[in-house]
Amino acid sequence: MRDHPEWFTRRADGTIAYAENPPKKYQDIYPINFDNDPDGIYAECLRLINFWIGHGVTVFRVDNPHTKPVNFWAWLLAEVRRTNPEVIFLAEAFTRPEMMHTLGKIGYHQSYTYFTWRNEKWEIVEYLTELTAQTDAFLRPNFFVNTPDILSAFLQTGTPAAFTIRAVLGATLSPSWGVYSGFELFEHQPLRPGSEEYLDSEKYQYRPRNFAAADASGSSLSLLLGRLNAIRREHPALQQLRNLHFHTTHHDQVIAYSKKVGDDVVIVVCSLDPHQTTETEVYLDMAALGLDDHDVFWVHDELTGRRWRWGQRNFVRLTLADPAHVLTLPGDEPNLLSGVTP
Repeated sequence: MRDHPEWFTRRADGTIAYAENPPKKYQDIYPINFDNDPDGIYAECLRLINFWIGHGVTVFRVDNPHTKPVNFWAWLLAEVRRTNPEVIFLAEAFTRPEMMHTLGKIGYHQSYTYFTWRNEKWEIVEYLTELTAQTDAFLRPNFFVNTPDILSAFLQTGTPAAFTIRAVLGATLSPSWGVYSGFELFEHQPLRPGSEEYLDSEKYQYRPRNFAAADASGSSLSLLLGRLNAIRREHPALQQLRNLHFHTTHHDQVIAYSKKVGDDVVIVVCSLDPHQTTETEVYLDMAALGLDDHDVFWVHDELTGRRWRWGQRNFVRLTLADPAHVLTLPGDEPNLLSGVTP
């Protein structure tokens, strides 16, 4: 501000205008005015990006990119890609679909999504169908289960099952996902009723957390998050976007889907009710799994280590302690059980 006061917007009283992205206000941020000296601003932004790349930073989460000129991002992303194609830019753009799509089309590698607000089964199916089959050519989704700015109503129940459900969905529906600090400790107090902001937001205060004590007492999701990431590394099917296939359940609070790459098959059955046990039958589309309708096979629950014989129709009981199955077809034994009824 001292060297280039012309890069900022001043109010009539001479003070510098802080950033706003209605309805949010950011009194601690001064936004750049790209109408003033665009050549100088473009060059300085590229210099700063290259500075951090030089220090080994290869992933940039860009806050509110939709409040900056699209032409600027198209230029900057192309310049960085020309010299450092390994660098990834994530758009933190909770805004209109058209703008989110535009940011993907002009070069952003990943984008925040509306996953945070998709909780009902029909909403999840509809939105994931859009992401995997309609916008997949230009928008790569990153499913954050929470953010510094967003504590969803679903998590405000505070039940461990709610956090487990959203973690399983985020980790298995999208090839990229994210967790903001405090999620694993079930932090769920909103600023006020109806608010999506945290009561004790670390945007405004220092928030030391004793993760070791929480892990020791069992009041943490750290083990689950670690296990989900291990499953994602072990199974290429979960690293793809377009291979998602939904299967049928007759319970509105139970969702079932699979992902398949080659011989790697992952089947997820997840409760969407964080308050009570759910029971239903799952009807598998066997062709989507590379199987025949009458095949019977072993499934291995990657979360609990249990095994079952499954077929086209399968009964599931999902409790608050174990609200989801992440099932794989084990390769350490003959899997198809000819003539065996599940």
